[in-house]
Amino acid sequence: MDTHETNNEQAALWNGVSGRAWVDAQQALDRLFAPFEDLLVSAVTAASARTVLDVGCGTGSTTLAVARRLGGNGRSVGIDISAPMLALARARAEAEHLPAQFICADAERYAFEPALFDAFISRFGVMFFERPVDAFANLRRAAQPGATLHLIAWRSPADNPFMTTAERAAAPLLSDLPPRKADAPGQFAFANRDRVHTILQDSGWREIALDPIDVNCTMPRRDLEQYVTRLGPVGLVLQNADETTRARIVETVLSAFDAYMHGEEVRFTAACWMIGGRA
Repeated sequence: MDTHETNNEQAALWNGVSGRAWVDAQQALDRLFAPFEDLLVSAVTAASARTVLDVGCGTGSTTLAVARRLGGNGRSVGIDISAPMLALARARAEAEHLPAQFICADAERYAFEPALFDAFISRFGVMFFERPVDAFANLRRAAQPGATLHLIAWRSPADNPFMTTAERAAAPLLSDLPPRKADAPGQFAFANRDRVHTILQDSGWREIALDPIDVNCTMPRRDLEQYVTRLGPVGLVLQNADETTRARIVETVLSAFDAYMHGEEVRFTAACWMIGGRA
């Protein structure tokens, strides 16, 4: 489907270096985040949903998982602003002969058909809206009466030390490492429970619940360098670093993960919110 108006800053990021990095790391990231995919598919199944929208679907793993579960008895649609990520999502759907659909657009502004979906899911895809109340109000208009919301988002940086290890280790070596801003679009934008509750309430959702979940995650040791040098704030800065600087930073950053190494595996706990609501 055609691309519609998007948040320019986020669109540039996810259609540029960040989007390409996620495409390159798709298999590793899908393995890493498989427990969250399972939680969302289970939530859709428990809600007996038949028309599901995956918000910020990226390379399509959760959209495709829902399509597999629904079979020919429903509709699974993903929306994202990243054209390169959606190109991969469509190719994956075609390879599996799955009837998943994908929209390249900003869910904050896209003109959805009214009262279309009976469930909305997201695996780390809703924290990047420029105006989150407007975004969730727009999704609410696309919801059937009684439609359910099932979102997974990160809790605070303090609750997720693994996620900030790279930037803390690299900070003394990188003067241009951008600081994280509380409540700004980004990984931890939904860290504040009260703020998220207010966003959903003000946008018309009811029966709102934020339940903390702690999920054990693992990745092969061989995937760690790609993870820390292509993704997140450090990954962005390293795209423009000279080879000498890059080598020094990579060595420093990788050694900072020693506490998470267990043989050939990297293990950590992901502290997240399981966010629910009803239209």
